[in-house]
Amino acid sequence: MEDDVAEEPDTPERISEAEHAVMEALWQRSPLTATEVCEQVCAPRGWSLATVKTLLSRLVAKQAVATEPDGKRFLYSPRIAREAYVGTESRRLVDRLFGGRAAPLFAHLAEADALSEDDIAEIEALLKALK
Repeated sequence: MEDDVAEEPDTPERISEAEHAVMEALWQRSPLTATEVCEQVCAPRGWSLATVKTLLSRLVAKQAVATEPDGKRFLYSPRIAREAYVGTESRRLVDRLFGGRAAPLFAHLAEADALSEDDIAEIEALLKALK
């Protein structure tokens, strides 16, 4: 199934918050059955196995998840690497909310006291490395 991750869709459809929870389970370990995904995500969210199966079906339709028959059940694996997803979503956020510029995003976070001292130090180190 690892080969499926290499076949990432060029521009996957948007993944909802609920679908993202399922993807996180699959990014941690895969392939998984629907029951195994449910063991990771159902209790904290109050979901049922049917909910997980619906979310998995949506993710398969969006080509974000691949399926493989395994007897009477299916095994699910991500087709989108987590890093690629984070990159796409980060770019969408900056484009949508900050006109494609990252500096206003950092300014907003700083003004909202959303950055810790460690965050600021890490950002400074990243900026120095880019110069």
